[in-house]
Amino acid sequence: MTAKTLYDKLVESHTVARLDEQNVLLFCDLHLMNEYTSPQAFAGLHEQGRGVPVPGQNVAVVSHIIPTHPGTVRVIADPASALQASNLKRNCERHGIPLFDTNDHLQGIEHVVSPEHGMIRPGMVVICGDSHTTTYGALGALGFGIGTSEVEHVLATQTLVYRLAQAMRIRIDGELPLGATAKDLILMIIGRIGAQGARGFVVEFRGSAIDALSVEARFTLCNMAVEAGARGALIAPDAKAIEYVLERAGDITGAMREQALAYWQTLHSDADARFDVEHQFDASAVAPHVTWGTSPDQVIPVSGRVPSPQAQPDEVLRRSTEQALRYVALRPGTPLEGTPVQHVFIGSCTNGRIEDLRAVADVVRGRSVAPGVRAMVVPGSGAVKEQAEAEGIAALLIGAGFEWRNPGCSMCLAMNDDVLDAGVRCASTTNRNFEGRQGRGAITHLMSPAMAAAAAVTGAITDVRKLERIHG
Repeated sequence: MTAKTLYDKLVESHTVARLDEQNVLLFCDLHLMNEYTSPQAFAGLHEQGRGVPVPGQNVAVVSHIIPTHPGTVRVIADPASALQASNLKRNCERHGIPLFDTNDHLQGIEHVVSPEHGMIRPGMVVICGDSHTTTYGALGALGFGIGTSEVEHVLATQTLVYRLAQAMRIRIDGELPLGATAKDLILMIIGRIGAQGARGFVVEFRGSAIDALSVEARFTLCNMAVEAGARGALIAPDAKAIEYVLERAGDITGAMREQALAYWQTLHSDADARFDVEHQFDASAVAPHVTWGTSPDQVIPVSGRVPSPQAQPDEVLRRSTEQALRYVALRPGTPLEGTPVQHVFIGSCTNGRIEDLRAVADVVRGRSVAPGVRAMVVPGSGAVKEQAEAEGIAALLIGAGFEWRNPGCSMCLAMNDDVLDAGVRCASTTNRNFEGRQGRGAITHLMSPAMAAAAAVTGAITDVRKLERIHG
């Protein structure tokens, strides 16, 4: 029998029909929707007079456009955004699709809400009109983003015409040093293989460093794999992942539990499975990383210096480096550490979970936000917000001068009220640092929650390891 990768097993178990050598009709266990990629899909569905045959396997969340201002009632002031939210609600009511609406106390970012409520289980295929659906690979589920026309097809059939990917394995062994996190690890990997280094591949992460990561840290890793061009990311479910799921999926009991556990034990790549490309990295060599440019692969350790265009190996890289440096207003050869910031944003589907906020609190404890810095913390969901408040994290951050906001995508992207002005330099825990991502002309430096907290209390890009020594 031919040895199979975990990716092979997931695709084969969900293939309804083989269409040709490169394409299959794939069954989708769960389809997540948001307010900005679903309106045209519903319109197309209604024009054809079609319904949604399995509404319970579709879930909608209002997340990208929602304001995060403090308060008990949220009102979307922008008319176009308000229309998107009201249309989503109307469409969900029409078809019986569950919805986490604007003022649902459990509302949040789709990629935080769904796993914390036990919707994501090992072995599933999960899709969403959002590229960071790769997050769910942390639980051994094949997650990936789709386009609006595909959203319509899934609503109508619960299937998707899917082009097969190649398989890549990234092995990371060793132990992450103090101050280095999953965010630093994935930034380092993206920097090494490039923003297109995994294009066309589903990446499987494995190794002793992966085994040591918490489930929330694995979410961060898989979430940002798409920034290397990956079409998916997977980690074989282990005891940690299974415990995470069973604690949240109250319906998995009795015989169903035994069947699930038996099936989940098969969800791993066979020992002699073949991967098209393999990479290997040493976790012990990972330092805190910070992006210097306008792509996640334009990244260096915090102790590094801004690269020179002349040092790039080809003309394309020289030009992209020159363009990035013009946008971010940095000079080649200067240290990245010590660069002043005016804004700090902590949140997003990459780093808006309770573990991330605990890391922030550990750095901030006994310190205050630096003068001239505006620092925002936006929990990834209502459940995360409630837990952080119960643990005293919110009170600590508010006392230190942080803004404690309501959950949502917020300043990850300029689709809501939380937008940076031109020229403002932001230390951000988000996943993309593209030009204008957080506001036209705004400058984004991606980093871990602990590093962002360090920037908030010092007013500059700072090596958190130095603060930890001082604080210790």
